[in-house]
Amino acid sequence: MAAFRLVRPPFLSLAVVALLAACANAPRDGAVTRVDDWGRTVSLQAPARRIVSLSPASTEILFALGLGGRVVGRTRWCDYPRAAREVPDVGEGIGPNVEAVAARRPDLVLLYASGVNRAAAERFAALGIATAALQLDRADDVRRVAILIGGLAGAARAADSLVAAFDSARAATEREAPRLARRPRLYVDVWTDPPMTVGRGSYLSEVIRAAGGANVFGDVRASSATVSLETIARRDPDAILILASDTTRVPDLAARPGWSAVRAVRERRVLVLDGTLYGRPSPRMPVAARDLSGRLARLAVAP
Repeated sequence: MAAFRLVRPPFLSLAVVALLAACANAPRDGAVTRVDDWGRTVSLQAPARRIVSLSPASTEILFALGLGGRVVGRTRWCDYPRAAREVPDVGEGIGPNVEAVAARRPDLVLLYASGVNRAAAERFAALGIATAALQLDRADDVRRVAILIGGLAGAARAADSLVAAFDSARAATEREAPRLARRPRLYVDVWTDPPMTVGRGSYLSEVIRAAGGANVFGDVRASSATVSLETIARRDPDAILILASDTTRVPDLAARPGWSAVRAVRERRVLVLDGTLYGRPSPRMPVAARDLSGRLARLAVAP
């Protein structure tokens, strides 16, 4: 396999953008109105100053916008950046504890736009607490949601800067992805029994493509699907991707009944990825894609 030298063209990092934009994030007087991803009008008498974020993706966007100081509640899964872990934990984001959230006295709650959360949105409305439902499933959702949050928090300029940096970083990452003889074909191990993976409708599939790889189940239109072990073996992926909190330990997939039928398992082609980085749509998508592209360049993939 040919050697590849990854050249990263300079572009403004998202962290720098957040620092530069922070000075523009002081709340301004005046009512704000935006339409959320359920098509509802969200109206605030003034830009949000106390925000509870009930999704790791929206929490990460808030901090990237320089709004971390206004986050007064988060889910137990909101673990990035490190400063987010200092914010009080109000529990789960799907079917949230309304009382625990209300106790944080928010003027805005960011909900994941799941039908399960509609009842909670109604209860928050009865308490006079505004909510914005956010559909955060794909890379492009990061752009839209950043602008929506920025508008509700009086940080529109910071949002514009973040989106510009995000677009620039994505474009640069795709330009610098290794030009291999063929795209390495990857299977994403989501669940073991029964085997579940991601289809082309998933964010992780977008990361794989941006990194120069191909999702071996990219013909599945849905974001996820149950598949058979026989089909995995027949499609013969070049490597198996596993998301985990501990990236230092590679699980022994050969110990799973029947999984030795998959060549990548027999040859121990298993890449363990940081679930915090890869597992949610966020402004760090280009970071994940660059990390994965470097790993793929080191795979000895036959043409």
